[in-house]
Amino acid sequence: MSFASLDALRTACLTLPSGSDGAARAVAARQDVLTKPQGSLGRLETLVAWLARWQGRDVPRLDRVAVIVFAGSHGVTNQGVSAFPAEVTAQMVANFAAGGAAINQLARVAGASLKVVPLDIDRPTGDFTQTAAMDEEAFLVAVNAGYDAVEVGTDLVCFGEMGIGNTTTAAAICAALFGGAEQWVGRGTGVDDVGLARKVDAIKASKALHGATLNDPLGAAARVGGRELAAILGATLKARQAGVPVLLDGFVCTAAAAPLARLQPGGLDHCISAHVSAEAGHRGLLAELNMPPLLDLGMRLGEGSGACLAVNILRSALECHTGMASFAEAGISEG
Repeated sequence: MSFASLDALRTACLTLPSGSDGAARAVAARQDVLTKPQGSLGRLETLVAWLARWQGRDVPRLDRVAVIVFAGSHGVTNQGVSAFPAEVTAQMVANFAAGGAAINQLARVAGASLKVVPLDIDRPTGDFTQTAAMDEEAFLVAVNAGYDAVEVGTDLVCFGEMGIGNTTTAAAICAALFGGAEQWVGRGTGVDDVGLARKVDAIKASKALHGATLNDPLGAAARVGGRELAAILGATLKARQAGVPVLLDGFVCTAAAAPLARLQPGGLDHCISAHVSAEAGHRGLLAELNMPPLLDLGMRLGEGSGACLAVNILRSALECHTGMASFAEAGISEG
């Protein structure tokens, strides 16, 4: 599918399939007879039910796990909002291809495939303090790239991103969707206090320039977003339609997907927050979305790194669910 207009995209965002209640109930019923006190594995139990609900399988599986990292370049870097120069985006994409980044190692350990999708990284988006980051056509091209990147039949997908300047972009989206400015702005790649102030100024300038157009979640994603964030939005939508549960990484990934939740209550029910990052706005964003994270390790790398770590938690949860004996099978008396 390719979205030819914002209206077509909006319709898809507003008509999301629901998960399988029956599959979730089947998991819960099995959990209740395994050789443990009921509920004693905490979130490990509910994670398996979540996998079952969104895969539509009574016995979920994690045979095909994918990590997809989207990369884009941002015109707002002209405002001095990053501690690293814009050319680092392309250099890191090359590092991914060479196998030298953290996500390469983490994907291997998690037993996940890794795909990197560069999105016109030699052509930055517009500086959203002065113009729209993307017009409708450019935004839809990026959304469609993300949509097409998710393969039907995948059991679980993790999204990651790379783009110098994109914590400022993510903060701008959060400010548009939820209000405020300063609370969404963090140090990103490690800016000093002066750089932090420039980031806040950029957010405020974007709100003054774009005004009421930011009230529309899709309009906000286009006007103050980035290509990799738009691609994550498209990929998150495709995953919902294809029955693929999603592990969201850090602040940028979560902000990228947030328009789905603003357009439709429950729009991110097929997603779980893998971790809360050290980026200042992430904890507040997760609170807005009512998405408790699985991990809190002080990470702020991006690349899908936190999401990839959480794959191993899901694998452990599933192994307990499928491998444990029931009380009857083990000949153990139930309490």
